[in-house]
Amino acid sequence: MVQAVINISEHTNRILNILKAKYGLKDKSESIDLMAEQYEEHILEPELRPGYIRKAKRIMKQKPIKVGSVENLRKRYRLR
Repeated sequence: MVQAVINISEHTNRILNILKAKYGLKDKSESIDLMAEQYEEHILEPELRPGYIRKAKRIMKQKPIKVGSVENLRKRYRLR
């Protein structure tokens, strides 16, 4: 276990207290651990879902479209 002295705002302190009460945690360090776990699950790169992997493999099997130059790309997709 790592110990740290941190400075937090009053607002953050209130949020930690709310989490502590809501989840029945012993102290604010458990609230911080919970926040870190939730951050990891929702913000950091999640595991690839099986459906996404199947879709990516299907796309990779498709024949690529040869475009050539940027000008040809613009003409093909009517960009400008």
